[in-house]
Amino acid sequence: MAKNWPKPIIALAGYSGSGKTTLLSQLIPLLKEQGLRVVVVKHSHHKLELDKHGKDSHQFVEAGADQVILACPNKRYHFSVQQQHDELDEQLNWVNWSHCDLVIVEGYRHNNVTKIEIYRKLNAKPVLHPTDQQIIAIATPDKLETDLPLLDLNKPKQIRDFILAYTNKVKFVK
Repeated sequence: MAKNWPKPIIALAGYSGSGKTTLLSQLIPLLKEQGLRVVVVKHSHHKLELDKHGKDSHQFVEAGADQVILACPNKRYHFSVQQQHDELDEQLNWVNWSHCDLVIVEGYRHNNVTKIEIYRKLNAKPVLHPTDQQIIAIATPDKLETDLPLLDLNKPKQIRDFILAYTNKVKFVK
């Protein structure tokens, strides 16, 4: 069962190469134009090294710090040890909900969260929506047979408008 979060969460779910990152990069400024404070949670299966060996932050983590916050002009980086990178709830626990209107998740297609499927026939991958009841729409440049709303992947404003309409209809725990 999905946890109730204080603000709307919508995942862009699809296989690698479907256009999730491109769409999200287009959606963020369109949502910001509407005055929304957007938080992005990106799922990666690859190990990233922002606190490289030899850097102070890496040294603090190696020394046993549970969390390291690196503050610099215009940015803050938070390093912490985690056990379950595949668990979306673990990542959402770090969101500063008081500075957020909407969370968009890239990936986590197997988690129990509302999703828009990003699909391209060119990828030769199966569609996700027949086996995932959390998918509320499909963004694709292709023609598909489905009862779900079809959004044009090449029209990010249409997808933004769908997200705005959906999040205004759904009641979220305050």
